[in-house]
Amino acid sequence: MTITEKTAYLKGLLEGLDIDENKAEGKLLKAVIETLDELANDLADVADDVATLNDYVEELDEDLGEVEEYLYSDDCDCDCDDECDGDCEDCDEDCDGFYEATCPHCGANVCFDETCDPRDLICPSCQERFDCLDAADND
Repeated sequence: MTITEKTAYLKGLLEGLDIDENKAEGKLLKAVIETLDELANDLADVADDVATLNDYVEELDEDLGEVEEYLYSDDCDCDCDDECDGDCEDCDEDCDGFYEATCPHCGANVCFDETCDPRDLICPSCQERFDCLDAADND
């Protein structure tokens, strides 16, 4: 039995008791049951909203999983075998405009594409600027 069904039952009991609603006790019982009824209706609305939001979050989670799979996939698009770690010659040739350079400050590998200025890169590890024009010219 849901809360709204229980409050409807309480309303029925109040009517069946034949309590005088002009007296203080009758007014009080009627006000309490009406308040319970409003709370039950509001709670039912919240439950519906939560169910809708839960469905939406599940859809977002699935979409995010697909994006993560795409972004963090270890699969390589080169013509080498499926076990390629991205360090083969084919990978360097088939990277569709992506370049890799080593940060001279911290030694981290920095990947960038043709939209980045190779003379003004910022290392994501140490946040230092560096010039890797030679890395872009080699590809």
